[in-house]
Amino acid sequence: MQTIKHRIAAGVIVEHEGRILLVRHQKPGAYDFWVAPGGGAEDGEDLLATVRREALEETGLQIEPTQLVYVEEFCQPQQRECKMWFLGRYVGGQISTQQVEATREHIVEAAWLHRDELAGKTVFPPVLHTQYWEDKKRGFDSSPRYLGLRVMEFF
Repeated sequence: MQTIKHRIAAGVIVEHEGRILLVRHQKPGAYDFWVAPGGGAEDGEDLLATVRREALEETGLQIEPTQLVYVEEFCQPQQRECKMWFLGRYVGGQISTQQVEATREHIVEAAWLHRDELAGKTVFPPVLHTQYWEDKKRGFDSSPRYLGLRVMEFF
């Protein structure tokens, strides 16, 4: 029987002045994608603390999570992850990807991107291309939306 590692993670979708905060993971010859900040919860850490820590590690910014909006699952060989996506608000700080954690994860850039700038890019969660904007118009009026299971193409 194969052992599968399970992981619980949290991410944050932050809009500020009409742009979304994303980080770019790039490893030449392997992958190049943009994703909202986030990552795995550490022992004894609740998901709100995970969001705050991950955003700071990956972008240098202080973020405050406000509302759970999406639940996503993904799998890759020998690992299954459940990720909770929160909305968040920008609190302060300056964008930087010089943190050790960002470098270790091949984060080469963090930026505030306008919706139009997402076109043609691989972006996670994928709902940021279209569904997020529709949900935003409705005020995220339902309970968190289940995004389903996605097979990871990288790593």
